[in-house]
Amino acid sequence: MSAQERRGRCQPALSGGGRVAHVIREAHVNGIKLVYREEGDPSAPALLLLHGRTADHNDWNGITQHFAARYHVLAPDLRGHGASERPGEYAVPAMADDVAALLDDLGIERATVVGHSLGGIVAYLLAMGRPERVERLVLEDPPQPYPIGNRPPIVEDGSTAFDWRMVHQTERQLVAPDPAWREGLARITAPTLVVSGGAASHLRAQDVAALIPGAELVTIEVGHLIHVTARRAFLRAVDEFLNGAAAAS
Repeated sequence: MSAQERRGRCQPALSGGGRVAHVIREAHVNGIKLVYREEGDPSAPALLLLHGRTADHNDWNGITQHFAARYHVLAPDLRGHGASERPGEYAVPAMADDVAALLDDLGIERATVVGHSLGGIVAYLLAMGRPERVERLVLEDPPQPYPIGNRPPIVEDGSTAFDWRMVHQTERQLVAPDPAWREGLARITAPTLVVSGGAASHLRAQDVAALIPGAELVTIEVGHLIHVTARRAFLRAVDEFLNGAAAAS
């Protein structure tokens, strides 16, 4: 089966200038099925959007359209989320491997990577482990790579949009992160923006920014869901960073 066949049977709907309208595809990478949303011109620079825990590509509704005007946007459902496979194993580094394998499958050498929360950890693991793949890095309120105390217990409800095994396994990794994550942040070479939700967030994104050489820190005092609660401010901060990084390169 060809790579094109693996990515889905639908043909892309084109808007003006060769842009791909919102299309849902699938790829079989790193031993699992990964479903992803594609939007924008495939010949444009690639931009990956990585959602937070229990979300999926729909979490970026309104964000994909903004970036698709100038990027080839890819928004995967991480393993255990949305329509992607639920293999039962949810080491966060494996999620980063999934993303790298998706880039390989699509023939994309480098991408700008934007990650929210859990997706932020996936993004920075990708940037530290495969620096040649990450053009620029945006981390939206990522969890700090230090032990986190006083977390409320996980109580399962009837939600079926994600694998509860993923929630339990990633929670253990968030509460007691691998010390290698903290050490690896110092090796990130991509220009990096960290967007913090400020005092209203339960996380300390500023601790992540302090560990990445040259990282910019922008604080938007709206809590953890910055791109949802303050979309315009989030997009303005990211656009200013990306435009500045592009001008400096």
